Amino acid sequence: YQDLAKVPLLIGFDGEWGLDMRLKNTYRFPWNMTLGAIRDNSLIKQFGKHLGQHAKRIGIHINFAPVIDINVNPENPIIGNRSFGESKENVTEKAIAFIQGMQGEGVLANGKHFPGHGDTASDSHHTLPLLDFDIARLDSIELYPYKKTFDIGLASVMTAHLNMPSLEPVVNLPTSLSKNVVTNLLQEQLGFEGLIITDGLNMKGAANYATSAAIDLAAIQAGNDLLLIPQDVPASVALIKKALETKNLTVERLDFSVRKILKSKYWAGLHNYEPIELKNIQQDLNR
Repeated sequence: YQDLAKVPLLIGFDGEWGLDMRLKNTYRFPWNMTLGAIRDNSLIKQFGKHLGQHAKRIGIHINFAPVIDINVNPENPIIGNRSFGESKENVTEKAIAFIQGMQGEGVLANGKHFPGHGDTASDSHHTLPLLDFDIARLDSIELYPYKKTFDIGLASVMTAHLNMPSLEPVVNLPTSLSKNVVTNLLQEQLGFEGLIITDGLNMKGAANYATSAAIDLAAIQAGNDLLLIPQDVPASVALIKKALETKNLTVERLDFSVRKILKSKYWAGLHNYEPIELKNIQQDLNR
């Protein structure tokens, strides 16, 4: 794919507990809940460092990790042991160590799932979870690790498909497609300047809202830079072009995201792209 691309491609994947989360015959680290019980945070930094080395070795530039959701709801069917735990301080300490370790190896980290998927009793892969609490609670628990990880240079954030009436008054509009959440809260109020990526747009939490093309356009209008797993790319491209013609979307808005994407590629070293050396790759990924 890199050989075919005129502009080098930013390769991303889910590797919360290592390459093994998506790729067979690779190293598997413990899940976050196990790591959350470790007291020596330097070990978490080492874990991030090794995961970064593994990702880089195989040609991956951005890892959609760590999960920084605070697992305050024991009934949570989708976050659970993917979280470092129920303490906001411990989750944040572990996330910072992981991010510093992995980004120190030149692989972008990704804090997810903004603004917080820890207190849900349903799975956004299948439905749109409702979080019906006020902004003060959100600010004190869910947003805590985001503020702290932004301070140490977290490269990217993933926006979640959640129904949060306190943030978005439009009924059943997912937070991932909400300008109030993605632009007003994340970028303007919290000052985040890194890459913003939607959660999978094939997930029912988003996919049930409108047509695939309308969802993709709404995600861009909300302030996301990258669309994860868009479902109908030709129809989406056509709708985006139409929105540009009708002034529902501006070239400046697109340029803003494109510039961030290109900067991310530069940070990941893609301006000096070299093909991956396949010799000894199996040994290097399982050392």
